Amino acid sequence: MDNYQGLNSYPFMEGGTRVPPATNESAIVTTLYTDAFAPAVATLGHSLKQTNTSARLILLYLPDRISHEALCVATASGFTPRPVSRIPPPNNGAGVHRHFLDQYTKLTLWTLDEIGIKSLVYLDADTLVRKNIDELFTFPFNFAAVPDVYLDSRGFTIGFNAGVMFLRPSSTVFQTMISQIATANYPFEDAEQSFLNYFYSAEALRLPYAYNGNLAIKKRTPTLWEGIVDELRIVHYTMVKPFLGYDYSQINIEDMDDHVDWMARRRGGYYREEVKWWGEAWKDMKATYHSQLAECTPSRR
Repeated sequence: MDNYQGLNSYPFMEGGTRVPPATNESAIVTTLYTDAFAPAVATLGHSLKQTNTSARLILLYLPDRISHEALCVATASGFTPRPVSRIPPPNNGAGVHRHFLDQYTKLTLWTLDEIGIKSLVYLDADTLVRKNIDELFTFPFNFAAVPDVYLDSRGFTIGFNAGVMFLRPSSTVFQTMISQIATANYPFEDAEQSFLNYFYSAEALRLPYAYNGNLAIKKRTPTLWEGIVDELRIVHYTMVKPFLGYDYSQINIEDMDDHVDWMARRRGGYYREEVKWWGEAWKDMKATYHSQLAECTPSRR
C-alpha cells in the first residue's frame, strides 16, 4: 500500500446493487464512556440518518460516568440509550494505554442477542458515515473489520482496527471472551482491539478501507487516500478529533463551531477537508435537532 498507484479505477462494489432494508434484528451501535464524546455521538447519529439507514441505532453507555446532559445530547439525533456495566481491563489496567482503559466494555456488543439483535455494525464515536452501509447486514460471516494502518514501521497490517466492526452477537461468545481476556497472550496496550485481533485472528473477514477511512491512511500514503476518498462509507478521526480539546478534554457545545475551525487549521491544515466534513455534519445536526438539544440544558431538566 505504500506504493499505491491507483491502477484500478473501478468501484469496489457492483453499482446498482439492491440492498434489502435492514430489519429490526439489525443495529448500528456506538459507545459513550465520557461526556466529552457526546457531541460526536450526536453527529454520528445524524450522519447515519442522512444516509437513510433502516437499522436500529443503539448507544451503550456507562450510567455512572455519563451525565444527564451528555446523554441527552448524545441521543438527540436518534440513538436509543442502553446502560451497561464497565468491563475493567485485566491486571488493573497494567500495560493498557490510559485512553483505552474503558474499552473492554466494547465486548458487551456480543450480548445484544439478549434484545433480539442478530447482526450489528459497531462504530466508534469518532467516526462519520458518508454513505449508506446497510449492505454489511447481508454478510453471512460472524465477524468483519478493516485492516489497520500505522505511521511507524508496522505500516499497513493484516491486523484490524476495532473502530468499525460487523459482528453477530452471541452471549455464549461473550462469556468465552470474558474468560480469556486476562489469560490470553496478547499485547495489552491496545486493550480490546489487541484481544479481538487474537480472538478472530484466522476468522475475521477483512473489509475494504472504504468502511474505515482511518485518517492515518492519508498521512502515510496520500495517494491511497485520494484513491479511496470518493468511495468512503465511513471516516475515522484517528489522527485528529474535531470535537475534543487537548488530551481528550471536553469542549462546550457553544464553543464547538470555533473549536472545529481551529482544529481545521492545525497541523498546517493537513486534515482541513476531513475536519470540515465533521464540522458541517455537526452544524446540520444542531439545526435539525435544535428542539431536542434545547432540552439538554440543566435549566430544562
